Amino acid sequence: MVSRVKRLLIGRPRKSTELDNEKLTKVKALAVLSSDALSSVAYGTEQILIVLVAAGFTAIWYSLPIALAVLGLLAILILSYRQTIFAYPHGGGAYIVAKDNLGVSTGLLAGGSLLVDYILTVAVSASAGTDAITSAFPSLHEHSVAIAVTVIIILTIINLRGVTESASFIAIPVYLFVLSIVVLIVSGLIKFAISGGNASVPEIGTAVSNVSLFLLLKAFSSGCSALTGVEAVSNAIPNFKVPAEKNAAKTLIMMGTILGFMFTGITLLAYWYGITPNVKETVVSQIAESTFGRGVLYYFIQAITAVILFLAANTAYSAFPLLSFMLAKDKYLPHAFMVRGDRLGFSNGIIFLGVASALLVAAFHGETGNLIPLYAVGVFIPFTLSQLGMMIRWKKLKPAGWKAKFAVNTVGMLTTLTITLIFVITKFANVWVAFIFLPIVMLIFFRIHRHYQNTADELRIQLDKDKPCIKGSTIVIPVSAVTRAVLNSISYAKSLTDNVVAVYVGFDEEEIRKMEAKWEEWNPGVRLIVLRSRYRSVMRPLVKFIDTVEWKNAATDHITILIPQFITKHWWQAILHNQTSVFIRTYLMNHKDIVVATVPYHLNK
Repeated sequence: MVSRVKRLLIGRPRKSTELDNEKLTKVKALAVLSSDALSSVAYGTEQILIVLVAAGFTAIWYSLPIALAVLGLLAILILSYRQTIFAYPHGGGAYIVAKDNLGVSTGLLAGGSLLVDYILTVAVSASAGTDAITSAFPSLHEHSVAIAVTVIIILTIINLRGVTESASFIAIPVYLFVLSIVVLIVSGLIKFAISGGNASVPEIGTAVSNVSLFLLLKAFSSGCSALTGVEAVSNAIPNFKVPAEKNAAKTLIMMGTILGFMFTGITLLAYWYGITPNVKETVVSQIAESTFGRGVLYYFIQAITAVILFLAANTAYSAFPLLSFMLAKDKYLPHAFMVRGDRLGFSNGIIFLGVASALLVAAFHGETGNLIPLYAVGVFIPFTLSQLGMMIRWKKLKPAGWKAKFAVNTVGMLTTLTITLIFVITKFANVWVAFIFLPIVMLIFFRIHRHYQNTADELRIQLDKDKPCIKGSTIVIPVSAVTRAVLNSISYAKSLTDNVVAVYVGFDEEEIRKMEAKWEEWNPGVRLIVLRSRYRSVMRPLVKFIDTVEWKNAATDHITILIPQFITKHWWQAILHNQTSVFIRTYLMNHKDIVVATVPYHLNK
């Protein structure tokens, strides 16, 4: 049943030799890896205006120079990450760059920040997409959490089906969104040219008495949330078709060009139409209504915007599993993140991301807007560390033309560092948790790494000295009655050794007497030892007996506890039986240095 449902949801298993078929073309990669960055035009301008309107309607003209500064930063980041792609063609982005040039701890800070950011990306994207739906259909607002979690589940299943299949599914809505925003911008420009904009819009340069440098910096940092997701291409280079680094670099340039055009257009239209943020309606919704009215085009733009905001999470679904794989490969995350699933994706990373983000949405009741500053800080810390790492790399290696590359990364590092400090200063109330959470994440990384090191040290053998120790074998079979499961276990034990003993734990004398009589009548050729339990506990007398056997025979014999267990035909039938054998096995495996084995007997009815 479970297997059939799994096959229905994620498809047939794929062979390892089919891995090359999972590589992405530039067209598909742009859709998958740029969905987060491109979707940010739906809220980037809005984040700037939310800050500016605190100083009054007249202050909205400042959105234009702020947007210009954001575009400048976008250009710097695109150039910087293009250099990173060619310097580190195996992917990993900020984590690999920082670890290679700044040390392990700094690399883990970058990697941990990105992992947390990808979880936030999915949560914020799902919530933002839900907001777009509830803007058009306010009656659905009370179901926002259910809508967001449902979308996360769907995205998780799609990505479990494989990279190429999820790319094929996502490409159409992503390109429809780009087309719809381009149509909206062009139509808005034509309308403005014909009829003009809002007459009450303040002119550029209008003096606003209560606008401070602090307010402008806060608005700029808020607008920089539109740059989240830019780093995803450099993280996911292994997902590209050969030549991977060249295709990744071209995809990055295309993403930056499209993002810059859309962000500029939306910001200009918002200014010309005199649009201000509204709790119940997004800025894009207001622009679309002002341009087309509440007709078919308006609802199409709202629908495709909601879809792209949902699909923005797919960037995280592409990058998170790869980054988790690299951290797990370096022994800073569980090895389970290195395992490819049936469809050749890193399925454990995909599932973990889906579960974590769904829990985050539920915990914040779908109101994840306050997480956007934390979400942005989670990106700008790796941005800064990556630029600094590349500066050190150029300074150390000094390849041809390194000074120009060094200059680009220096400007990028100083800019992103400034943005990070602005975020921390202006939005400390929203980002202070990062200063607690990130050290905890790094501590977890180090504890996992220490465990793997300790495990390797204890398991390592000296090939010239450590040889197998040949001993005899003593087998102890716990029994609760004379059954076919016990017969099956005794038959197996006798095939291994003649040194077999059965142990029965009884609670009252009448019960013990009946068991001894039945065992004597059956006479399986194995001695039965009866243990009396005054406190109705099976484990206590059994463990005490095993200790005695272990002490007497440790030098000469391997001690094996052979547990009989019958397996019901249907899974639900197991609930009807006590699970004493499971408890015994679990306890002994965790507390005793002996062999614990189970001999199953399958029921047919």
